[in-house]
Parts: sequence; structure tokens; C-alpha cells
Amino acid sequence: MERKRVIIIGAAGRDFHNFNLLFRENSAYEVVAFTANQIPGIEGRLYPRELSGRLYKRGIPIFSESKLSELIRKFGVGICVQAYSDLTEVEVMHKASICNASGADFWLASPEHTMLKSKKPVIAVCAVRTGSGKSQVSRYIASLIKATGKTPVVIRHPMPYGVLRDEIVERFAKLSDLDRYKTTIEEREDYEPHIRNYTVVYAGVDYEKILRRAEKEADVIIWDGGNNDAPFVKPDLMITVADPLRVGDELNYYPGEIVARMADILLINKVNNATPAAIAKLKRGLESINKRAKITLADSVISVDDESLIRGKRVLVMEDGPTVTHGGMKFGAASVAAKKYGAREIVDARAHSVGIIKGVYEKYPHLKKILPAVGYSKKEISDLNITINRTPADSVICASPIDLSGVLKIRKPIANVRYELRERGTYLRDTIINFVRKNA
Repeated sequence: MERKRVIIIGAAGRDFHNFNLLFRENSAYEVVAFTANQIPGIEGRLYPRELSGRLYKRGIPIFSESKLSELIRKFGVGICVQAYSDLTEVEVMHKASICNASGADFWLASPEHTMLKSKKPVIAVCAVRTGSGKSQVSRYIASLIKATGKTPVVIRHPMPYGVLRDEIVERFAKLSDLDRYKTTIEEREDYEPHIRNYTVVYAGVDYEKILRRAEKEADVIIWDGGNNDAPFVKPDLMITVADPLRVGDELNYYPGEIVARMADILLINKVNNATPAAIAKLKRGLESINKRAKITLADSVISVDDESLIRGKRVLVMEDGPTVTHGGMKFGAASVAAKKYGAREIVDARAHSVGIIKGVYEKYPHLKKILPAVGYSKKEISDLNITINRTPADSVICASPIDLSGVLKIRKPIANVRYELRERGTYLRDTIINFVRKNA
């Protein structure tokens, strides 16, 4: 029987996982290509034979998604599988229209069909949008697990932006591991805070292998999600974080609505920075799609290591990259800190941007008076460094979760912003502790 030809539409993460679980050993299908979007520099690579398996001895090419219609016709593709996150539901249907008009069916795989089953209890942390605060929730949960005397291990959503055959399974237990695996700024932002809290983090490409390795040293697995994607490991307890600063997105973004519907607990974060009206509207939206879940509230509490670098200063505001780029936020924790600690002026970096950073501003025109801390490649990191140093500011307010002075050579003093979860009430705390005592 002739194999059905498939293209997986992705962004170097969920696409590879769906291939590994649904297609790698499935002789009924032939995946002829991946397409890439959202992350710069992903296309032009090969999903290598070390990962693609016996049916794909030459590996699988990765093309730009801009060539999707052309690729469908060129390869005689009958099925396209959507496999990346943080898209409006309208954008998803535009992709479906492109595929259907080009002669291919359009598939959305259920998370249920792409989740691995663990031998250990699993708590998953997901979100309705990028930048809702998943990582601070994951850190809070890890601290609660440790307080019970048990060992949490974090499995992080993939960010395999380097040499894929070298990233099949990655284990991060000490800061030197960040250099060992040649991690990007985005990876460091998600791994380093866990490492500093003495929590082991696993990531990579092959999540079956990753899960089995993590199970050997964990009492409890924490799935720390990426973007607004669903878990790769089937959770026993699922927490979905919602953002009252982007009310309505819980009903209009893929697959954020899915993970909101799946949740056991819906955590509304950043309550201290939102209006009561926005919080009430978000609660109504969540309740309209998931009446089963408990809704609970939390604050995202910011602090800075040196507020004297902000007060009365002309500052460059640098925000977490994914939050303000494809996450769509117009401001973040650094902007809040600039206002809270009395900056005299926020200097706009757009006129001083170069190279890839200039292209980021063109792609995301809502970015005004904020600089996204993006760094998916050496070139992007270099252009970010040049942009920072060219911008005429007294100091930099940096809301990256890591100290970027270890990655960049910034010729300005840096006020580092940190943000941690502060639960309103004890529902989440009590639920986690009871879960661990019962299951671990």
C-alpha cells in the first residue's frame, strides 16, 4: 500500500515530538518535510537519521513555512499536521485554508494522542499564552515538593535550536551544563532559575528517552510547558496559568483554549497588576469553557537588585523575548519596574537597533520603548549586544530571568528584575502538598 505523504508544520519543538510518537515507526505514512516558523534560523536544517529512525535513513529536510503551498504540490502531500503553538485560532484556520486549497488535508492532533505515560506522578504547568508565568509557577511547585522531602525533576518543553543529534537528551544540573549544551538565551532563561534552586532539568528532542531518564531520579515529574502548548507527558494534575493582562486570549488562541479546557486548576496570575474588571472578565471566560476546574489567584511580585539604577535615570527597558514577541505583550516586568521605581525616561531602542533586532521590530510593530531579550543564535545575540550599547541610556532594566551580563558584553549598568509567584490563599499549596503525600 502506498504511504500517505505528510508535512509537519512546526517551530522546532512540538513538530519533532509529534513525528517521534505518531509517524517515526508508522509505515502507513511518509513525512517528506517539516516546515519552520516563529523561531529564526530553524529552516535549512535536517532532522537527522539518528532521530528520524529506520524509515528515514536520510533524515527529513526542514523548510520555511512560507513555502508550504509549493511543498505540498512538489511532494504530492496529502496531509499537513499543525504542530506549534501560540497562534490565534484565525491564524490556524488560515493555515488550514492554504493546505486545503493546495490539495492536502489539515490535521490537529489531540494532546491525548501525543502524551507519554510516566511511571512517576506528574504535575503539568501550562498556560493560555506565552508569558503568563508558567516558570514561576513551576519553581513554586518544585519548592513545595522539596518541602515534603521529595525530589522534583523538571522536564521542559523543547527548544532544540542547535545541532539536533547533540540534543537528543539534555540534563541540566549545574550552570556549566548551559555552556556544555551551547544553550541560547531563551533556553538559559528557562533552565537557569531551576538550576540555581538545585532542581534538575531535562530537555532535548526525544521525550520518550528524556522521560525514562528523568524517572530514575525523580519522585515527582514537573512538566514545565513552553508557549501555550499542551504537555508531552500525561499529567496526574494539570495547572493552566491565565493572564488578566490579555483577557480574551484564553478563548482565541491555539492551543491555549485546549489547555484551559484540560486543566484541573486554572491559576490567574499577575492579579496585582490587573484591574478587578479584567480579573472578573477572565474568570467568566474560563468558567465558560471549564466548569470543572478550580480557579485560584496569584500575584507576580517583582523586585530589583539595585533600584538606584532606575530612579531618575534614562533607562533602556529590556523584556523577556518570547513574552513580548509572539506572546504579544506590549510591556512586561521591566516596564513595571521602570514605573514603580521612578525612571525619568524610557529610551526607545528602535532607532538604534541593528541586523536581526531591527528585523524583530519590523516583524512585531507593537514593540515600542521595549527591547526584547532575544538570542536564538550567535548573530542574534551579537546584534542584541550592539543594539543595547548603541542606545543612549544611563542604565538597562533587564527582566530576563537570568543575568545577561554573563552572556552579553553590555557597557551599561544593569538593574536585574526578578518576579516570583505569591499565591492568594493556600489552595494551590495545599493541593500540591496533598498530591505529593498521596502519590509520591
